[in-house]
Amino acid sequence: MTDLEADLRKAVRGEVGFDVTSRALVTMDASNYRRVPLGVVAPRDADDVAAVLEVCRSHGVPVVARGGGTSIAGQATGTGVVLDFTRHMNRLVSLDPEARTAVVQPGLVLDRLQDAAAPHGLRFGPDPSTHSRCTLGGMIGNNSCGSHSVAWGTTADSVAELAVVTARGQRLRLGEGWAGAPAGLRELVDGELARLRTGFPDLPRRISGYALDALLPEHRADVARSFCGSEGTLGVLTEAVVRLVEAPRARALAVLGYADEGAAAEAAAGLLVHRPLTVEGMAADLVPSAAALPRGGAWLFVETGGSSGSEARARAEEIVRAADVLDAHVVTDPAGQRALWRIREDASGTATRMLDGSEAWPGWEDCAVPPRRLGAYLRDFRGLLGAHGLRGTPYGHFGDGCIHVRIDFDLLTRAGIGRFRRFSEELAELVVAHGGSLSGEHGDGQARAELLPKMYGDEMVALFERAKAVWDPDDLLNPGMLVRPAPLDTNLRFSVLPRKPVDVAFGYPADGGDFSAAVRRCVGVAKCRTTPSSGPAVMCPSFRATGEEAHSTRGRARLLHEMLAGELVTDGWGSTEVRDALDLCLSCKGCRSDCPVGVDMATYKAEFLHHHYAGRRRPASHHSMGRLPEWLRRVDRLRMAPVVNALAAVRPLAAVAKRLGGITPERRIPRVASVTFSRWWDRRNTRGTGDLVVLWPDTFTEHLSPSVGQAAVRVLEAAGLRVALPPTVHLEKPPVGDGRTVALDPVSLLRGRGRVCCGLTYVSTGQLDRARTVLRRTLDLMTPVLETPAPVVVLEPSCAAALRTDLPELLHDDPRAARLASRVLTFAEALERLAPDWRPPALNRPVVGQTHCHQHAVLGDTADRRLREAAGLTGDLSGGCCGLAGNFGFEKGHFEVSRACAEEQLLPSVRQAPEDAVVLADGFSCRTQLEQLAGVRGRHLAEVLAEALAQQP
Repeated sequence: MTDLEADLRKAVRGEVGFDVTSRALVTMDASNYRRVPLGVVAPRDADDVAAVLEVCRSHGVPVVARGGGTSIAGQATGTGVVLDFTRHMNRLVSLDPEARTAVVQPGLVLDRLQDAAAPHGLRFGPDPSTHSRCTLGGMIGNNSCGSHSVAWGTTADSVAELAVVTARGQRLRLGEGWAGAPAGLRELVDGELARLRTGFPDLPRRISGYALDALLPEHRADVARSFCGSEGTLGVLTEAVVRLVEAPRARALAVLGYADEGAAAEAAAGLLVHRPLTVEGMAADLVPSAAALPRGGAWLFVETGGSSGSEARARAEEIVRAADVLDAHVVTDPAGQRALWRIREDASGTATRMLDGSEAWPGWEDCAVPPRRLGAYLRDFRGLLGAHGLRGTPYGHFGDGCIHVRIDFDLLTRAGIGRFRRFSEELAELVVAHGGSLSGEHGDGQARAELLPKMYGDEMVALFERAKAVWDPDDLLNPGMLVRPAPLDTNLRFSVLPRKPVDVAFGYPADGGDFSAAVRRCVGVAKCRTTPSSGPAVMCPSFRATGEEAHSTRGRARLLHEMLAGELVTDGWGSTEVRDALDLCLSCKGCRSDCPVGVDMATYKAEFLHHHYAGRRRPASHHSMGRLPEWLRRVDRLRMAPVVNALAAVRPLAAVAKRLGGITPERRIPRVASVTFSRWWDRRNTRGTGDLVVLWPDTFTEHLSPSVGQAAVRVLEAAGLRVALPPTVHLEKPPVGDGRTVALDPVSLLRGRGRVCCGLTYVSTGQLDRARTVLRRTLDLMTPVLETPAPVVVLEPSCAAALRTDLPELLHDDPRAARLASRVLTFAEALERLAPDWRPPALNRPVVGQTHCHQHAVLGDTADRRLREAAGLTGDLSGGCCGLAGNFGFEKGHFEVSRACAEEQLLPSVRQAPEDAVVLADGFSCRTQLEQLAGVRGRHLAEVLAEALAQQP
């Protein structure tokens, strides 16, 4: 333990982390930059903050205040001690509806403030796209804005008072007037009145530099406002009094279609006379193809408010009439508006990939110009991109003249970094020529501070340095930001990564087979750090259960990045830090769909475990549950199911078995079916004469819940389909050259029955060599099926997802893998595509349960929703993850997290359901979790429909 760490532990009541994991988690924010800190402190209160500053000052160590870590200019990273306010100093202290103010701590997430204000008809005006995870302290540090700034301004416009601690331990209360200001600040301002009155551009999104003009007499010497946007370089915020605004009772969203982004930009300023709440712009490059948008190549999202829905809609329609557009939609449905806003909010992530899959990066993320000049600026900006051979897709706050863009800089080579610098210098000159600000929202940080003399001139920048010295004479707080900055092309986070691709098992097709590129996908926007009320449907259940950064998708990606870098995490694939962080990853795959850049932590975890345990002793659970298909086949072959079930019912014997198998003692061992699904199939006569479907006998359906397979057969046949099981499928090959058909003899394949396997359990435990062997055998057995057009219906969502994604990515060298993956249909998809005229029996009952996480992430549930609707099953299933997640919830040490995941959405929805509700759970894990934690029997949709069919005359 260093002297610094020892002194901090003595002085601070909060957590002090100087270990590898704590430091690795905060080496980066959402920018291009990386700095390795000495340690991290989570202060409990203002006294802790003062104590940290005193200790660090005595050791000459800098301090960086960090909020949600979503800063895009590098200002939330540092080489000294990082203050993490999200653990303890994250409360809403009070809310006064009459005064329309709230007292908040710096670590409070914005959405929590919005949730508390909403019942009073109030809200905090600024709302960045990261509102579900950014903190008020970070917003004040950056003077954040968001989409509603045309109506409610920046964070500085919403700040009344600030409590701060200076680097030398002064506790100040900042507001209007000089009473709370540090000594010397008023004298500095009084001596520079002329410069302060003429040296700042007049535009709504001027964020760059220090807001010293707020200290002018005509602005009532607003010291609190001047502090906003100082990026933690002047003092450490410990509490804030913020103003709230009245929220419109109703809203409407007018989506205006234009030919291109230039036309949209030209039109934006003209809409401000209608006093909209937002004027946001996006081009087609960033919009999903399935988005329901009006015709056009670019769009403005213009939101209006009113005291009623009709008033809000009338205002939106007025804007549509006044605008010269190709096409327009007015959306009043709240769900429809949320879906459209999600597209805009995800742009900070989706913009990191160009249409061809190549990478794009921040750095010039948010320049702002006067709104009336936006069109001209964008034309010049496009020209500059072309001159440097670069590409980018602008989007953002067109009504305020603020543009976000990710650019395909090459930040991996010396030549590419040189071009990055030259482009940055020329773009800064272009922005200034248009009367703009280098930063219009996210701050200068390291990305732009070096270029501030181009915007303000040397004398104003020297004045910034003098102001910094008044507040922080020892340069202790976030040095290298805003004044005396580090060069913009140093400390780049990519420079430490290996230059050659790492030898890996998966194919990573979207990343050119490069694992480093896959890990680079995480740019730090932290959508994984959300809560159910504001976040995505699934990602990230373990973070929601623990609240720990290490258990978020971003945290794990950061540790993998440091593992590849080899500076902090030095053991490579053998790292215990990475292993421990991945231990609570449920492999739910939620990040694959919910993460804006498609990080797939389940795959990364499997890859890591594969390498980590190469030549090492694996945990017992990898053998007991990772090889579950083998054990269950042996039980069936020896007809031992009754014996196994009987032994599992004897508690002492079950306890020994669980201990030996690495299974948590709180779990009951599921019963094994005495008659497998395949044996049931052999005893019946095949029915149906319609289109052929191959029903996949997955391990769970085959050995643990054959009733699901039996029900599916009955429903599929009732729909007029002919069902067969692989590989003994009586099929016919397509006609050969002379028109003859060649019958396939299945006799030689009889011994393969029940041996097809998706490899899921091997993949989830990182036994990738064994998974390959199992999958190649499966492809051999399925070859006759692949020579026909028959689809493959998979009932277990996790197995279907494995066949669709893990199979082709793991056997990327075998073309049969992609062919089989393309044949996979879910139960509902099969009925919708192959029996479109069939109508299910009408149940006319409410439904409750949870969409399987793999279905959400990989398969989609559109067909399931339509099938439920056709059957009269009303209501929506909850999101999230059940928490069992295959082997995860059974493994020793995971029970509490598993239960917490279930308690987040699934179990409350079931408890609150009407008595006649149908409890749906297509996944075996989901059904097991419901049974073991709530005593509720969940059923597969096939079972529900088969039961209804049986009750029909």
